[in-house]
Amino acid sequence: MDSATRQAPGDAGLYGPGSATWAIHGHPVAWIGGVRALYLQALHPAALRGVFGASDYRADPWGRLIRTAEFVGVTTFGSAPQARAAAERIRLMHARLEVDDPHLLRWVHCCEVESFLDVALRSGGPRVDADAYLAEQAANAWLVGLDPKDVPADRAALGEYFDRMRPELAAGQEARQVARFLLVPPMPNQVRLLTPALPAWVVLSAVAFDTLPGWARRLYRVPRPPGADLSVGLLLRTLRGAVDLLPEQVRQGPHQRAAVARLAGQ
Repeated sequence: MDSATRQAPGDAGLYGPGSATWAIHGHPVAWIGGVRALYLQALHPAALRGVFGASDYRADPWGRLIRTAEFVGVTTFGSAPQARAAAERIRLMHARLEVDDPHLLRWVHCCEVESFLDVALRSGGPRVDADAYLAEQAANAWLVGLDPKDVPADRAALGEYFDRMRPELAAGQEARQVARFLLVPPMPNQVRLLTPALPAWVVLSAVAFDTLPGWARRLYRVPRPPGADLSVGLLLRTLRGAVDLLPEQVRQGPHQRAAVARLAGQ
């Protein structure tokens, strides 16, 4: 293992176990936030053509989702050298694909952190300082090639950012295609027919869509029905409660388990 990826015992990485980022990214409901972020990101036509168009999400949707989850996992729970190495790889990829426009990267970043935060708060987990989470994410926005001072660092600034961005947003044909693709993505026949993966994914993706803010749903031409916020909040809390019944080793992802062992000096 080289110096760029070494896991030094006691290395808490960029955040550490007492951080809001660990609390939010470390729970499986964060997957719903990740899918929600994709629905939001697709509403920016330039981002859709750039970040989405340069990727292979249609040919390899699971690979793209897993690579995104891997990046979040490494930068959240990995050692500092591991996080820096992952950041260097993502920045080089953005430069190679010519999708390193700060304006679009900021949109992608803000959709992600707002989505993770929204799902975490609405799912009723332990109290998390929302502004602390956003400040942590802003401080480390350099990971994807952004200047931290240009990224919203609290809820007020994040809300103002989305207000400013709304004139640039639209749900054209391509965005609606992405939404349909996210709801029912292609799967190998043996997975689709012999496992519960498809219905499980459809439920997860539908819940993620239902958590979108009203303005986003209106752009997609799927208005929120009366009482939807309460029902979605109840469903999120139910899902979180069910997951919390699982053993901790099952709830924790591999990066989080490795971080716990690293901090314990194992």
